[in-house]
Amino acid sequence: MKPNDNLVDIRALSKYFGGGKHPVRAVDDVSFSIRRGETLGLVGESGSGKSTIGRLLTRLVDPTAGQMFYDDQGSGAALDLATLSQAQYRPLRSRIQIIFQDPYASLNPRMRIRQVLAEALDTHGLAKGAARLPRIHALLEQVGLRPEHAERFPHEFSGGQRQRIGIARALAVEPRFIVADEPLSALDVSIQAQVVNLLGELKDQLGLTILFISHDLDVVEYLCDRVVVLYLGRVMEIAPTDALYAQPRHPYTQALLAAAPIPDPTQRRTIALLQGDLPSPANPPSGCVFRTRCPHAIAECASTEAVLREVQPDHWNACWRTDIHYSK
Repeated sequence: MKPNDNLVDIRALSKYFGGGKHPVRAVDDVSFSIRRGETLGLVGESGSGKSTIGRLLTRLVDPTAGQMFYDDQGSGAALDLATLSQAQYRPLRSRIQIIFQDPYASLNPRMRIRQVLAEALDTHGLAKGAARLPRIHALLEQVGLRPEHAERFPHEFSGGQRQRIGIARALAVEPRFIVADEPLSALDVSIQAQVVNLLGELKDQLGLTILFISHDLDVVEYLCDRVVVLYLGRVMEIAPTDALYAQPRHPYTQALLAAAPIPDPTQRRTIALLQGDLPSPANPPSGCVFRTRCPHAIAECASTEAVLREVQPDHWNACWRTDIHYSK
C-alpha cells in the first residue's frame, strides 16, 4: 500500500491521566491506520480506550506521546496532529469532525436548530448572508429532516432526530474525516438501524472517511470495512471485517464475538465467554494485558508482550499462540 492511501496514520499513540508511579493508561502505545474512504470500526469493552482515541484525533484531549499523521490531500505531506497547538489545529476542525454519543447533551437546549447549525457555519466562515438559511435547510434534508425543523428547539425532537441534527452539524463544515463516538448507544434499538443506514449513505455520497467507535458488534459488522480491537488501551487485532468475524485470531476477539447475543436459543457456544473484570488501567498486567482473563495463556504471556504481526494478508494479531482456532 502506498503511504498516501492512509488518511490517518496513528503511531505509538499514548494517553495517560494522572501522575505518579501509576497513571491511568487509557491508551498505551497504539498504532493503526485509517484508509481514505473507509469506515474503520473501533471495538472493545467499556474502558478499553476507544473514546479516548476519538478525542485525541479531534484534539479534545492532548496526547501523552506518539504521532497522529493526517493527510487529506493524498500528497504524502502529512501533518502530525499531535504536535499542533490548539491554534494550529483550529483550521483543521472543518475537515475533522466528531459525532458525539449523547444527542441529548450535545445540543444547546436554548438554541433553535437554525442557530445550532448557523454557529458551525459562522465558526468556519461558511454560507454567509443570504446563502446561510438555504444551506441550513439543505443540511436538514440531507439527514432526513424537514426545513421547518430549523425553527424548533432540541427538546421538541426524539433521540434519533437529535442525533440526525448532530450529524447535520458535523456535515455543515464539509468535513473529510468524521469520528463517530458510539453514536447509537443512547438511541432505541428501533431507531439505530435508521441512523446506521444514514451514515452509510452519507459516507458514499460525500466520500467521507469514518472512524466508527462502538460496542455493538452487529452494527460494526454491517457498517465497517475493517475493524481494530482494543483491550485495556492496547491493540489486540486488526483485520478486514469479513475476515475478523469469520476467523478471529486473538482470544479476546473470539471472546467478544462469543459474548454477542445468539438469536437462536437452541444454539450453544463453542468457546468460553469473558471471565472476570477488566483490570485497572493504572496497574495493567505484565506481558500481555489480556492474559489474566485468557483461557489460552501460557508462561510467555506473563513475561513478554506480544507485538502485532501480520498472520494473513492485511490481518494483524498480537498473540503468542498460533494454534487457537475459532468455531461459531
